Amino acid sequence: MGADKEAIRRRVWDDLEERGVARFPFPPHGRIPNFAGAADAADRLADTPEWEGAERIKANPDAPQLPVRRRALRAGKTLYMAVPRLREAECFIELDPRSLEPEEYDPATTVSGIGEYGEQVGPDAMAPIDLIVSGSVAVDAQGGDADEAGGSEDADGTGGDGSEPGTGARIGKGEGYSDLEFALARELGLVDGETPVATTVHERQLVAGIEPAAHDVPMDLAVTPERAIRPDTGEKPVGIDWDRLDEERISEIPVLEELR
Repeated sequence: MGADKEAIRRRVWDDLEERGVARFPFPPHGRIPNFAGAADAADRLADTPEWEGAERIKANPDAPQLPVRRRALRAGKTLYMAVPRLREAECFIELDPRSLEPEEYDPATTVSGIGEYGEQVGPDAMAPIDLIVSGSVAVDAQGGDADEAGGSEDADGTGGDGSEPGTGARIGKGEGYSDLEFALARELGLVDGETPVATTVHERQLVAGIEPAAHDVPMDLAVTPERAIRPDTGEKPVGIDWDRLDEERISEIPVLEELR
């Protein structure tokens, strides 16, 4: 049986803080935690074939993935981010590097700047997504196929040693929007079962024993500052699991109301 997800969250947040590897914003608790070496993890992600083959990337807006978003624009890739909580009919924001000056890339990829520099679009105005980058609190990817061996000291199940394959199961903040965004994109044909999903994390965020649910999106690629790991993942969700959505959640997300 897998460990309790909330217990894993608390353990990882505490561990990052206690070991001094958490970075602004503080505290790491209650959020996708920023970490020392986030830019190095973005550099390592950019060396993977999944990144190199992607023209359009959907990324999360959290702090540890800011270097990923900036790298995407500098590499000439179109970047999509979801409107917070998918609360508007045009529920994605598009950043096209061809419409920006190079000096605008950095401010455009911040949470405060994307609304100023990006264009809000509905799913019908989007081209298929080639790569998804998600933020994580923890990911089950201690071993698997690694581009470069690495590791860290292990404590209470935190930190990867490369000894187990890992399932790629991910734990986020617990609100479910990342998985819902994938399900929505798949329902609308913007992604399919072969679309790679990656995350950048600290080695201390690699754990074992996460029990995935049917709606959880596994990570095909977990990238730390030290290595890129390809876990032994299962199938991705095929679309929206309507049974998991109550009327209140559906009413708050216009695109769901339209699809139902």
